[in-house]
Amino acid sequence: MKNTNLSVKETITIGFMLFAVFFGAGNLIFPLSLGQASGTNLLPAIIGFLLTGVGMPLLGVIAIGVSRNEDIQAISARVHPLFGLLFPIIIYLTIGPLFAVPRTATVSYEIGVSPFLPEALKTSAWGMVLYSIVFFAVTYWLSLNPGKVVDRIGMILTPILLFVLLVLLVATFVNPLGVIQTPLAAYESAPFFKGFKEGYLTMDTICAVIFGMIVIEAIRAKGVESSRSIAKVCTKAGLIAATGLAVVYVGLSYAGATSVIPLGHLDNGGQIITGVSQLQFGVYGSFVLGIAVLFACFTTSIGLVVACSAYFNRIYPAISYKTYVAILTIVSTLISNVGLTQIISFSVPVLAAIYPIVIVLIALTLLGAVLGKRNSVYTWSVLFTGIVSFVDGFNAAGIELTISKIFAEYLPLYSLGMGWLLPAIVGALVGYLLSIRQQKLAVIEVEVKEKTAA
Repeated sequence: MKNTNLSVKETITIGFMLFAVFFGAGNLIFPLSLGQASGTNLLPAIIGFLLTGVGMPLLGVIAIGVSRNEDIQAISARVHPLFGLLFPIIIYLTIGPLFAVPRTATVSYEIGVSPFLPEALKTSAWGMVLYSIVFFAVTYWLSLNPGKVVDRIGMILTPILLFVLLVLLVATFVNPLGVIQTPLAAYESAPFFKGFKEGYLTMDTICAVIFGMIVIEAIRAKGVESSRSIAKVCTKAGLIAATGLAVVYVGLSYAGATSVIPLGHLDNGGQIITGVSQLQFGVYGSFVLGIAVLFACFTTSIGLVVACSAYFNRIYPAISYKTYVAILTIVSTLISNVGLTQIISFSVPVLAAIYPIVIVLIALTLLGAVLGKRNSVYTWSVLFTGIVSFVDGFNAAGIELTISKIFAEYLPLYSLGMGWLLPAIVGALVGYLLSIRQQKLAVIEVEVKEKTAA
């Protein structure tokens, strides 16, 4: 029997499911680092962070809901068929073996293992080497036949992790570890835009265009088939997940901001949350948090390996799913051993290059009712955006191109990392006008043919 809508309870259930999918342990570390670095400029910085770390993922889920269930490959193909093949591959590599999957091992090691190791092993590279081999061996084994194991672990561990975090955040607000300090240089001017770019690191906007299909499948499983009803439930579920993420991010950023005096400025958020939990609850509190994070990272790692392997097997079935799982886990093992701080550093140029393109694709999909599904709008907008965002990517990698100086002088918002915004709008307008011109030429051509035939 087909439903036209879901009950409040069913919608809330899907909303919490979406929250659990988004809420990987890796998301813990970035608000804490932002809090420490932004100091007294925390408010504008966290607002910027929430826009890309929460707002954009919400819009991504809604965009998939209103696009009549098109996935990222179908949406990207509106730009160009080749782009529709290559860009999703880049996305899956980014959330897979290059950055997100290795990060699950490094985060769980920093928070759940390293603090309890003997000092000699903690300072040695062998601790991470041995841990990563075991971590990804288990990931490989469970990814071959995940069944309901991952779902059950996630259903149990996500609430536990969330509960531990809420206890930690309440303790932080009731008993702050120190007063908020002055911001570091990166957050002294334009903290909002710095926070906006830091939100890229969560990768949740990229994940949203993939996770949106999971939500749609869950809604359809309840018997809802209407596109309008699916879009409506996607919006409500997205709002529930976004609210949960925003609360956690704000609390963690405040915990980071008040931790500078006792901890000093640390290299990454994994070290910060370990230090905060030990100061608030002692070694036992840190142990409970570490165990919850460890299993949460396992579920995230397995989920991403399964999703990436299934995708690559679908587009190139000559290689078996099992082989893809092996390749992804081996590559992830190797990359995880460069360390959490280094993985974050390496990811920044890539995310600076591709994140604006994902944002533009989401925006154009949401504006489909106004602009129509005009491929030329997607083509020109993404082209103009990509030119600027890829230059930003080179800049983030420490490679300054000549054109970067021209952009810095003439392109609005470029110095704030938002130089792609105006080109995206101009590109969309150019594509829209060209599509109208093509339509008029097509009409004229038909009329000429009809007159000639007459």
